Amino acid sequence: MSNTVKVQPDLKFVKELQAVGGDSLKKCYQCATCSVVCPLSPADSPYPRKEMVWAQWGLKDRLVNDIDIWLCHNCGTCSDMCPRGAKPGDLLSALRNMAYRNLAPLPIIGKLMSSSSGMLPLAAVPAIIYAIIWVIMAGKTGSFLPTFEWDHAAHAWKAVQDGAIVFGGLFPGDYTIDPIFMLVFLFMLWGFYAGVRNMLKAFDSQPKTFIVGRKDEPCFCSCLIDTLKYEILQHTQFNDCNDEESDELDVKRAGGHKMLMFGFVALMVVTGVVASGHWGGWLMRTIGLESLGNILGAIGHTPMPIYSPVKLLAFVGAGLGIYGLIALTKRRVNLDQSKQSSNWYDWYLLTLIWTIFLTGLGAFVFRTLGVALLAYPIYYVHLIGVFMLLAYLPWSKLGHLVYRTVALSYAKKIGRIPMGADK
Repeated sequence: MSNTVKVQPDLKFVKELQAVGGDSLKKCYQCATCSVVCPLSPADSPYPRKEMVWAQWGLKDRLVNDIDIWLCHNCGTCSDMCPRGAKPGDLLSALRNMAYRNLAPLPIIGKLMSSSSGMLPLAAVPAIIYAIIWVIMAGKTGSFLPTFEWDHAAHAWKAVQDGAIVFGGLFPGDYTIDPIFMLVFLFMLWGFYAGVRNMLKAFDSQPKTFIVGRKDEPCFCSCLIDTLKYEILQHTQFNDCNDEESDELDVKRAGGHKMLMFGFVALMVVTGVVASGHWGGWLMRTIGLESLGNILGAIGHTPMPIYSPVKLLAFVGAGLGIYGLIALTKRRVNLDQSKQSSNWYDWYLLTLIWTIFLTGLGAFVFRTLGVALLAYPIYYVHLIGVFMLLAYLPWSKLGHLVYRTVALSYAKKIGRIPMGADK
């Protein structure tokens, strides 16, 4: 005699899932083509077929705790081959979008991040903060578009007529840029800490996979290092998504992601050098090491000349980032919407990163040309963009940098996927 299993679908969850990109899941008739053609799906309990069933049944608990939604790299092969146009790849993407909204604390931020209508209050936070700073500094310098010269005695910028355009003069790093972004960075870390903790707690219910010939279960740290080495630095999962039938845009997708990542790394190094030089110089001078302080201060002194190695690294980072953005945007624009769709999360992230890179370059160009009327407003928009990227990172699609890395590492630990060297 068979046992009866009572299924209680969460209809509200199904509607929310459809709203964030899973609107075609009802077309699925369980042929399993998606799981067969997926180049990444494990042979044991493959995805995304089971996720399509769970979503149709409204099994929220199964889906929100499912590690497999993070193993998918959204190559779109399953959606391309689906005979019913059910877009299983979009379903997994929609599930990740729901995770961004709910993993981290303060779900109100996740809710605002999920639609264009929520952008105004989110953007208003940094816009108001830096508008107030701009007004205060305009009153202090006597102009909304001031120019400056360096006061060597005070180690600070002094407003003068016919001086240079200096963003650090209008938005002093010591009092506005560095303290605010340090708080933003700590807020971001707190959001990711809570989000990763909730993720790992949900993964505790995952069945452990037995791999024949496997020795002792590796520690999480070794799995994390393996993930950083293979999936992050080498983008092996993105490369595995491609085959001989992949078109040029899909092949370039892995390269686009990698170049954008290296672009961000280069710009992070530049930011670190500038901050370390500036604050290291201040510390050395404070404790009486004037000469060493001046050397460190010169390393972090901005604006830097174009021939500075740090400035050249910034140009390299900007170039890599824009190359990656072009590749990713071109692929996104040319997607066959009948097979794979783009949602708000996709376009928000691309638009925000484009804004940051273009305003960064635009601010540099107009500062160099001496056009204060354009340089300062563009830099103001740049500050807003960087603030939004960092502050809301745990609730945005870019949060997958952390969440997917943790999920891949955990999947290796339990044997769901092999270690990079074992593939």
